[in-house]
Amino acid sequence: MKELIKVRDMSLKYDISARALKYYEDMGLITSTRNDDYAYRMYDGEAAKRLEQILILRKLNISIKDIQRIFNTSGSEVVLEVLEKKVGDIDEEVALLHELKEIVIEFIRQINQADFSKDSDVKLLYDKAKEIENQIINVDYNGNAANVNRLLEVTEKLSMSPEIVKKHSYFYLIFNLGSKKAVIEACELYCKAFGAEKTSEDTIPELPEWIGININIFGLGIFMQSNDKPAGGNSCCCIHFATEEELRKAYNTLIQEGTDYSLHTDWGWTSLSALLRDKFDNGWLFCI
Repeated sequence: MKELIKVRDMSLKYDISARALKYYEDMGLITSTRNDDYAYRMYDGEAAKRLEQILILRKLNISIKDIQRIFNTSGSEVVLEVLEKKVGDIDEEVALLHELKEIVIEFIRQINQADFSKDSDVKLLYDKAKEIENQIINVDYNGNAANVNRLLEVTEKLSMSPEIVKKHSYFYLIFNLGSKKAVIEACELYCKAFGAEKTSEDTIPELPEWIGININIFGLGIFMQSNDKPAGGNSCCCIHFATEEELRKAYNTLIQEGTDYSLHTDWGWTSLSALLRDKFDNGWLFCI
């Protein structure tokens, strides 16, 4: 049986996010698999090699669309075509940078020649700066409009940077839920209440009673583990819902076997809010 790599291990090995892996998979660039012992996405050696190729091409600022073309075509014709085009793009950008440098040098020369005691010279420089700021092509002053116009064209082209997949910082909450059974039940409850996505599940063979599950609730990561250490007293997690329907669904789901729950319509900053502590002693504040 081929050795399979977990999402977390792939992320750590290649320093990319799980979201980027999922994106590459959704775009058809890599494929994942699952086995009977582990219900979540895993990758084989072939997928790892394919990911290495993707990352190299992305470092060269090759677009996802062009990477799809390269992988979907046998032979080297497409990759050579894409790389030759990239060389042409780089040459054009270098030429534009040189031209931009000449334009800036010319503006410096004009500034050096200007007499700041003369209102006319100061006004001329101000007008030129204003033309650049507002990106007005048809200038109406007594000066060299060509330089200003060309500067706008050059800077506009240089601003068209290639597509880049960025890696962002993020944060998540930790819920320590005591038992393995509680972690699994909490995952099921929160997925039902919020439409949450379970992103990973991990166990440790040496610790058979330990389990760790990551879920994503509206972009917020929550890590739940079977650990009786306190997690800030399982303090309140605040969620701002887009609709009242979403809030009430989550509220009605979590108050089952929960404690200290209440709805409010008299808070001035929101038309509907809720406070509750669920069956796992996790606190929640909802609002719309």
